Amino acid sequence: MAELHTGVGRQRGALPWPRPRRIATLSVHTSPLHQPGTGDAGGMNVYILEVARRLAEADVEVEIFTRATSGDLPPVVEMAPGVHVRHITSGPLEGLTKEELPGQLCAFTAGVLRAEAARPPGHYDLIHSHYWLSGQVGWLAKERWGVPLVHTAHTLAKVKNAQLAAGDRPEPKARVIGEEQVVAEADRLVANTRVEARDLLDRYDADPDRVAVVEPGVDLDRFRPAAGDREAARRAARRRLGLPTHGYVVAFVGRIQPLKAPDVLIRAVAALRDRDPAIAAELTVVICGGPSGSGLDRPTALIELAASLGVTDRVCFLPPQTGEDLPALYRAADLVAVPSYNESFGLVALEAQACGTPVLAAAVGGLVTAVRDGVSGVLIDGHDPVDWASTLAKLLPDPLRRADLSRGAERHANDFSWHRTVSGLLTVYGEAMADHRARLAARLAGDPALSCSW
Repeated sequence: MAELHTGVGRQRGALPWPRPRRIATLSVHTSPLHQPGTGDAGGMNVYILEVARRLAEADVEVEIFTRATSGDLPPVVEMAPGVHVRHITSGPLEGLTKEELPGQLCAFTAGVLRAEAARPPGHYDLIHSHYWLSGQVGWLAKERWGVPLVHTAHTLAKVKNAQLAAGDRPEPKARVIGEEQVVAEADRLVANTRVEARDLLDRYDADPDRVAVVEPGVDLDRFRPAAGDREAARRAARRRLGLPTHGYVVAFVGRIQPLKAPDVLIRAVAALRDRDPAIAAELTVVICGGPSGSGLDRPTALIELAASLGVTDRVCFLPPQTGEDLPALYRAADLVAVPSYNESFGLVALEAQACGTPVLAAAVGGLVTAVRDGVSGVLIDGHDPVDWASTLAKLLPDPLRRADLSRGAERHANDFSWHRTVSGLLTVYGEAMADHRARLAARLAGDPALSCSW
């Protein structure tokens, strides 16, 4: 089996890869203009936004196609110099769930093709699709435009179904089939980690020569430790957010749905109260986010859970935070918890560590890359609240250990940046374009062996 590679690693070679001038980015079900932490907006939104901005800084224009969800939205928004978001009308503007969107892919694809048809031929050099719905659109667009398709899955149905949270709905067979088709047709598949790459190979029979690992990054200018006295800054951040200035704070940041498992943290508080009531009495758990996915079925489920366990006074709920309030929340916390059943990477974990806050995370998926166990945080096997309570009981009353992890968290996060991510993606784009051109040349030369798709 061919060796997996990282885009960054390949770029260090001497091959003169071609460079795209303009890229069509497809994000059907969620827009980078949406606030992460609620609905379908999350890490993928951040990824698309940050990558697009830095591609534009590298003189690569990016046009992001996404579904219009409001009549107030203009057809095109300039998000940053060289980055435009184009809203495609496809189905009702409101009231459609992500699960209902496959029925609107034809309308969305038509809007994308019409937008390109109004441009001079060859306007886009490459398509980068995100999530399987976009991959389906990209599959057709690449055939119509004669350009390569690069696809990033972000999450995979077979992986999610194998690690399903209690009470969560499995992904439908239609999605599994759709992902298999995109994996077979994309010119390059970008995996966030080697774990995800292995899932593409083992679960989807992807061609290893078309799989590249390019790790996401973090905005190291926005997410950084507080300057000066860290304890004073922590108290100031807590006052800003209305949190207790004394005692322990453990934060969960993300969409409220079974997959993200915030209930594990609330159950751990109850287990900690039984194990060590003195520590539990000093603890505030912050749940920051909004209902999403199957979490919309019972949007008050976590409030009811806290009440049933008798820990309502220990749990604080905050809406998704914007601007500088999100870094402030990370700095306000002694620990950030990421108990997800699966993450393709886990940008929240990286953002928290960049702020110097250690992370407790489930040892699943990309989190084993995003968190360096024992150095920048602690990885926990499984989702047993007793195990999570045990880890909290060890770390919270040990400021020296937490300080050591804090230093390790900052060092670990500094190894990641969006510029590094874009550097890797440009290499993947170049490989896809070079292979595409070679196939075209072989086809013109009449060599059927070289001009076949793969």
